[in-house]
Amino acid sequence: MTYASDQKMHTLDMPARTRRLFSMRDAVLTQWEHEVRAKVRGADALLTPILINTLPTFFDNLAEALTPGYPRDDATSHTNAPAVHGNERARMTSYGPEQVIQEYQIFRDCFADAALDAGVPLRRRDWKVINASIDTGIREAILEFTAMHESFQRRIAAGLSHDMRNPLSVMLNSAQLLQRRAQQVDVPALASKIIEHGKRLDDMIQELLDTLSYHRGQKLPLVLHRFDILPLAQQVADSVNTGHPGKCQVTGASVTGWWCENSLRRALENLVGNALKYGDDGPIHIHVNTLRERMILTVHNTGSTIAPEQTERIFEYLRREHQGSAPGWGIGLPFVQNVAESHGGSALVDSAPETGTTFTIDLPVDCRPFVTPDA
Repeated sequence: MTYASDQKMHTLDMPARTRRLFSMRDAVLTQWEHEVRAKVRGADALLTPILINTLPTFFDNLAEALTPGYPRDDATSHTNAPAVHGNERARMTSYGPEQVIQEYQIFRDCFADAALDAGVPLRRRDWKVINASIDTGIREAILEFTAMHESFQRRIAAGLSHDMRNPLSVMLNSAQLLQRRAQQVDVPALASKIIEHGKRLDDMIQELLDTLSYHRGQKLPLVLHRFDILPLAQQVADSVNTGHPGKCQVTGASVTGWWCENSLRRALENLVGNALKYGDDGPIHIHVNTLRERMILTVHNTGSTIAPEQTERIFEYLRREHQGSAPGWGIGLPFVQNVAESHGGSALVDSAPETGTTFTIDLPVDCRPFVTPDA
């Protein structure tokens, strides 16, 4: 199994040259980590899970793009992985834009060195793909790095004005009727409406705060303990399969780490719920694995894909890309992103007609060093 953001290419399906490229992964990442720590200002202070970030995914995307006939033009095609890298660098490091650029440049050199050592010739077509991957990756990472906070106030205003108006209106109308009908028999019913919609409004406020609270280091309140993520994934799948027998399959490895079980369960339920809505009645695949002190949790479906211009904004609050009878994306995906980022990780999406849609939650196996005590 690869760690590419589409999670589709399997070892048995790879041409021999592609298997040799994938065999370079550990050498490239090891050399890259060593050189980045030595050359990039601020990198030597970062723990490995934060430093390595989404680079394994970027590497595997590049190896796929270098495979003739595989539906990926370069390492940045139909995925927001570079933007996620820039976002996490803005949140989790003291980097400036120049450090993000330098990391990608070092990656290109390490990839070339490893290919030379492995006897994998890089042809003109290969260098075109490699350079396009690095250049586009830099551009998308820097755009996200520099713009991650611009929409914060707009998102708060949008949430407050959108989802909260209806219950507030019901409460105000009921209160006004109570003033006029103090002696009427329908007073208990009106009071019940106020209580019901007041609780609904309180739930909305809590979920809104959960979604938006990560602005400049403000994160979800997490209750951390050590547990295995694989049984949790199976529990979420079982709840789906109760109403849709055989719909959701779980594969992968047992990964035990320090996380917030409740928030990860809610995040995974959101991703599986979206797969049910937009999966065109196809199967849902949850996969769990680990690489270099990172836990990688993916949810894949083969239904309606997300247009390339939408992947960059799919995690925006109140963004509704899908039209029709199913509800829009709402605040579920921003919550997923906030859960990942509050753990010191990231959430990303990969979507294309040839490979389907994969959402990934990528976290440090032990998130305790990245969660503030008052979070």
